[in-house]
Amino acid sequence: MTIRYLTIFLAVAEYGTMSAAAKHLYLSQPTVSQAIREMEQHYHGLLFERLGKKLYLTERGKLLLSHARDLVSQFEQLEELMLSQGQNERFQLGTTLTVGTCLAPTLIGELEQSLTGLEVYSFVSNTHEIEEKLLKSELDAAVVEGEIQSPDLVVIPIIEDCLVLGCGSRHPFFEKIQISNSELNGQCFAMREQGSGTRQLFEDYVKRHHISIKVTWEANCPRTIINAVIWNKVLSVMSLRLLTHELAHEKIRVFYDEKQEWNRKFKLVYHKNKFLTPAIYELEKILYQHKEMKLPKEYGILAHE
Repeated sequence: MTIRYLTIFLAVAEYGTMSAAAKHLYLSQPTVSQAIREMEQHYHGLLFERLGKKLYLTERGKLLLSHARDLVSQFEQLEELMLSQGQNERFQLGTTLTVGTCLAPTLIGELEQSLTGLEVYSFVSNTHEIEEKLLKSELDAAVVEGEIQSPDLVVIPIIEDCLVLGCGSRHPFFEKIQISNSELNGQCFAMREQGSGTRQLFEDYVKRHHISIKVTWEANCPRTIINAVIWNKVLSVMSLRLLTHELAHEKIRVFYDEKQEWNRKFKLVYHKNKFLTPAIYELEKILYQHKEMKLPKEYGILAHE
């Protein structure tokens, strides 16, 4: 069985008809139909069944589908790698919003400097969307702070990070050295959008400790949340790495969780069947150079009751 047959099979599975698959592949419909017949003969069973005017995968077809996607993807990556020798290589890097804001520009600059001719395409979104794109081979690799669910993705925790509770100078907590987590009850919070790793970690925390908060701001932009904390008397839980400027200028006070329940790591993620290019190996090496994190000189403590 060749890559050509698998490519035709994938097109029929995606578009649902022989004619649509043929149009997509710039082939004749008889050519596509013949290829599917030969595959079914080769594998001794039907790959599709017809219901009305559309084709649906059989159990045998579903089994082939997952493997065929990986094989075709690996072949395309190998082709791209070999044909791009001597030309600029394009590397599709995904980062979550926190990583994209505080770390991605540095990572990309160092990556392009290390590998001459590398062109990095950067996609920034929340953990859920990054995971979906990795599974569809729309990204080569990613750096995320949230939890990855799919067993088809390799996850390597590398960079130290932690969430801190932030408040602006207008908030009553600003002058305190220590607060208890029970004091968070009833407080107004600015939160990241659903699908965010930061939000998920904090929501798990308040649920575990039976804390009830009011979400009065919701945004997918870290800068928007930081501004809300500074000017609108709301609290927020965010990565310490996002607040370097605000801490230096004493615009925000942060409280560090005494039990370290908010500690986490940024993780390198790629598909388990991904053809590992030099860019992925170099990215991993660069990430280890940024793994350490330092707490600010002055911070408050969030105590547990």
